[in-house]
Amino acid sequence: MPTNESHAVPPATQLHHLIDAEWEFRMREDPLFATDCGDHRFDHLLPSVSVADEERRLDRLRSFLAELHAIDTQALAPDDRLNAALFERELADRIADAEFHTYLTPVSKQDGFHIMFPELPTLMPLVTLADCEAYVARLEGFKTYAEGHIDLMRAGIAAGITQPRIALEGIETSVLAHIVTDPAESVLYQPVTALPSSIGSPNRAHIREATARAIRTSVVPGYQSLLNFLTREYLPAAREEIGASTLPNGADYYAHCVRKFTTLEITPREVHEIGLDEVRRIRAEMAALIEKARATDDGVPSGDTHAFLAFLHSNPAFYAATPEALLQHVALILKRIDGQLPRLFDLLPRMPYGIRETPDYAAPSSTTAYYFPGAGDGTRAGFYYVNTYGLDSRPLYEYEALSLHEAVPGHHLQLALQMELDLPNFRRFGGVTAFIEGWALYAERLGLEIGFYQDPYSDFGRLIFEIWRAARLVVDTGIHQFGWTREQAIDYMVENTALTRLNIANEVDRYIAWPGQALAYKMGELKIRELRQTAEGRLASRFDLRQFHRILLEAGGIPLDLLERRVLQWIESVLEIEKA
Repeated sequence: MPTNESHAVPPATQLHHLIDAEWEFRMREDPLFATDCGDHRFDHLLPSVSVADEERRLDRLRSFLAELHAIDTQALAPDDRLNAALFERELADRIADAEFHTYLTPVSKQDGFHIMFPELPTLMPLVTLADCEAYVARLEGFKTYAEGHIDLMRAGIAAGITQPRIALEGIETSVLAHIVTDPAESVLYQPVTALPSSIGSPNRAHIREATARAIRTSVVPGYQSLLNFLTREYLPAAREEIGASTLPNGADYYAHCVRKFTTLEITPREVHEIGLDEVRRIRAEMAALIEKARATDDGVPSGDTHAFLAFLHSNPAFYAATPEALLQHVALILKRIDGQLPRLFDLLPRMPYGIRETPDYAAPSSTTAYYFPGAGDGTRAGFYYVNTYGLDSRPLYEYEALSLHEAVPGHHLQLALQMELDLPNFRRFGGVTAFIEGWALYAERLGLEIGFYQDPYSDFGRLIFEIWRAARLVVDTGIHQFGWTREQAIDYMVENTALTRLNIANEVDRYIAWPGQALAYKMGELKIRELRQTAEGRLASRFDLRQFHRILLEAGGIPLDLLERRVLQWIESVLEIEKA
């Protein structure tokens, strides 16, 4: 008679079933994310938002983690051991976020559901009648969706967990843009003005009418309720203190943020010191470039770094006259980069990317540029958003580094490729910030190897972005660990970076609203550069840059300690082949 052991489910099967079950749970709980991943079963739904929902989700995450701990992971093959390790880390981080009640602060002036919802037309193209009906259903659900977020923030006020007031100043702009008198003026109406002829004239008319009604009865009232709440209740109750350490359990929360966003066992003090060292190093490189510029350009004034920066900021030759001119400048850079990619990579994504302007409603408080990933089912390309607001704060010499970071070989190349890898969904559509942002910063430096930064100004632009990320290590820890004021943070960045004051203020407010995230960039890049130096040193003439990049990229975004293990194993395998 067979024993019970003969019927035991193999650990690998247990793991795969658990990962699949958690993914299904995530898709159902976050229909917007499901749509983005190419799962269209829930295209008509929005997430259910309440404190009870968040507590229910937390309980389910804890049960998933307990099930994972019951699996004999030592019996797994190497690939599945990695899947289990990554799954465990992700669950633990999400559980910790929920236990620190991060869901009680769902908006800032730069981020939140109120800014992401108007991206709905980008998320779900209207090709069929079913697409249109799902789109209308989501518009009809917005009022309830907004009220749920308002209830979360009310609970946050009661718990003493709010955004700092400064992180909210100006948020009205991104809300007011959607409170329209005529539904046809809404950005959410625009997609239905050019529906495919295959939908049929009567249906097109019906969809336009339904969209206008949903905007009038749900979207506008939802944004109006949000505006009323923000101005009458939330802003007056928002905390004056800006540091995460001033929140309930704030010191523990910030320590979690540091570990989560760096994926390293490292203290805020250690990160702060690394940042100070990097700022000093990069400043010396900037000083050398300034001397190079003076030697090649008679128009460069004498004086210190600040005199050089004043020259850069005031010279109209360094700025685009129109949004169109800026976009054309960026497009030319990108095409030049595209032609050099095979020198660096033998593995490239199939998905293309495009350029778009940052939407007007978000531009004044948004960053210089950002990347919006493509759809998981391949129906939407990735997009590099370029901010054309305030052109006198967008110097052209920064765009080589910026484009290498946000598009290729930075975010688009890495994230699009990750979606195309044969990995579990939580790895294809997830990611580790330290790797994702560290890779993108490393990608900026790759421009040196493929013919970019040929003049001292564009190379200075590269250093502007590098020192900005180094200064983040100092400023983020300064604010959230050491009690820095907003003015101290701005002054430090004005003194040590070459960003315009508008960009610095927006950036500092972002660090205030999102503790720890800004640490990921430089810490990730430093680790990747360290691993490349190790590989080059140990492999010497056997080092293959394209193969090194493949090793970095073909596992998707993974924590830095696991990335290090992966690269060291690759080095050993190359050496073993040579011995054989």
